[in-house]
Amino acid sequence: MKKRILGKSGLEVSAIGLGCMGMTWAYGAPGERGEMIKLMRDAVERGVTFFDTAEVYGPFSNEELVGEALAPLREQVVIATKFGFRIDPNGSPWPLGTDSRPEHIKEVADASLKRLRTDHIDLFYQHRVDPAVPIEEVAGAVADLVKAGKVRHFGLSEAGVATIRKAHAVHPVTALQSEYSLWTREPEQEILGLVEELGIGFVAYSPLGRGFLTGAFSADTKFAEDDFRGTNPRFQAEALQKNVALVDALKNIARGRNVTPGQLALAWLLEKKPWIVPIPGTRRRERLEENIAAAGVSLSAADVKAIEEAVAAHPVEGGRYDERGLAAVNL
Repeated sequence: MKKRILGKSGLEVSAIGLGCMGMTWAYGAPGERGEMIKLMRDAVERGVTFFDTAEVYGPFSNEELVGEALAPLREQVVIATKFGFRIDPNGSPWPLGTDSRPEHIKEVADASLKRLRTDHIDLFYQHRVDPAVPIEEVAGAVADLVKAGKVRHFGLSEAGVATIRKAHAVHPVTALQSEYSLWTREPEQEILGLVEELGIGFVAYSPLGRGFLTGAFSADTKFAEDDFRGTNPRFQAEALQKNVALVDALKNIARGRNVTPGQLALAWLLEKKPWIVPIPGTRRRERLEENIAAAGVSLSAADVKAIEEAVAAHPVEGGRYDERGLAAVNL
């Protein structure tokens, strides 16, 4: 597995990471615990060093799973987790809102360290910007955690230009994590230029469009009741019917390169900038192997042009989240 460095931070990670959220949350019933632990350990054997989790995934169960899986391999991996939500004490999987008060950030860090079975968090993201707390205070709280040795690097997720600049002025931001893929390209408008200017790495979550870009879905696909894609606008039958045309176009290009459409989508991201790291998630061994192999796919300028022309010819139908999702994650 090739390695990449996130911006100017010196934090080296595998070119493709592993998003662990779906192992316990959001995409239907959780994976079998033993199988998920083995999957993560197999990923390390295959060169994956970058694992992404968050307290809100579950809540809490995802960090516990990641902690158990990676504790024996701790020196070989980089673990990223997140703070910034108010967890429902009644057990709802959806947060009650944002909470990035400095005292709360420090409480979350201590709790995450225990669940992750480690003495430090490699990359600690603010999960979503909290409009009630100045970002300078957030950055200052994380800086305190860095000084205390509990956190190595500071990250932001889905933050805008002004927020990133203000945070970075207080404490260096190592990485920005935001949704970025062939069907979610908003970061290209302002964010990618800004993070390049500041020397910040970019971590692309949902790089396969929540599985859509693998070609696994059709207009007839039905989702489990606890799979949030069932209410996601892009996955509704009418939208899927239109969006499938994009995947069909990618399949045609992928066949000519002897790769899968998912590998094509990941290789496209890797080709964009050397400091972009996608973190596709999966619960399936064959998909893990497929994603890892994408790191070895090279695209020519002609390939990139063909891919982007296909995307331009098939505009995406539907928003990224439904109303519940928008309210919960404060996007």
